[in-house]
Amino acid sequence: MTTFIPTEHQHRRYNPLNGQWVLVCPHRMKRPWSGQQEAAQKNDLPEFDPSNPLCPGVVRGNGAKNPQYESTFVFTNDFPALLEDVPTPPKSDDPLFQMGEARGTCKVMCFHPKSNKTLPIMTPKEIRTVIDTWIKEYTILSKTYTWVQIFENKGASMGCSNPHPHCQIWCSSFFPSEPKTKDIYLREYYQKYNRPLLDDYVKREILKKERVVIENPDWLVVVPYWATWPFETMLISRNSNKRISDLTTQQINNLAIVIKELTIRYDNIFNCSFPYSMGFHGAPTGDLIDNDTSHWTLHAIYYPPLLRSATVRKFMVGFELLCQSQRDLTAEQAAERLRSVCGNKHYSEHL
Repeated sequence: MTTFIPTEHQHRRYNPLNGQWVLVCPHRMKRPWSGQQEAAQKNDLPEFDPSNPLCPGVVRGNGAKNPQYESTFVFTNDFPALLEDVPTPPKSDDPLFQMGEARGTCKVMCFHPKSNKTLPIMTPKEIRTVIDTWIKEYTILSKTYTWVQIFENKGASMGCSNPHPHCQIWCSSFFPSEPKTKDIYLREYYQKYNRPLLDDYVKREILKKERVVIENPDWLVVVPYWATWPFETMLISRNSNKRISDLTTQQINNLAIVIKELTIRYDNIFNCSFPYSMGFHGAPTGDLIDNDTSHWTLHAIYYPPLLRSATVRKFMVGFELLCQSQRDLTAEQAAERLRSVCGNKHYSEHL
């Protein structure tokens, strides 16, 4: 009988945060590719574009004029998915046709006044200002809303409609499905072992070293054992922080350093402006803010789509849509690729 080799043979891995399995098929990396290829994303934008509605001093689509901001800039989305002043949907006795109330607000946050300043080429001090603004907004919004989702879509291939460096903050009156499921599994683990799941996970990953990408006193970046996207990473607090608003000055400084290094490594894999969707998950807020949060550990997730090169991405279709998630290279292989590229000097500095 052939000996099982995880980098050669297909297998499944369990995600303890949501109860789902991912199919790992590393041998598929050997297959030829003649499918769709993306345009390589380069950070070749001008510093200022008078037609870009996120630039300083530009008039946006709703007639509002941006200030001549010199750092971060936050405003309520001109075309928000969630609004506060909306009617409540009718109740239904039919179990097959149910609607629920959805209220909230959506904000846009520009990271920097210059359009060509993505996070990996910003200074740690500038990234620290971004984090400080996240915390300021989160602290205010978490008093009202059950869930405050900070997220960044970077790159056209991840649906970003504006190349100016920015993120969004969506706040909802309800507990969204993904973090709610995570809350259930984190709580079950804590009730069984009397320890936070992600705290235990951090300790195990530090011992194994197989999937660790970046490590400092306050944060650990790993390619999760159960990762779905090719170069997916998880950035986890090592101080049992529950929410981003819990962070100390030192933890914020180290978070800025980690974000810069991770995004540099991403860009350096394929010498391009590496696309991804990322977001923070922590304990719920609003009407749930006083609930027991012992089971939670603050973390961020990065979901990048690129697989083989700057132009070949992973598509979640077919089996992935109809059955379960599937990935082509192992988490360990992805972590090794990320570790092997430079993390302190951006590829553009060599050009």
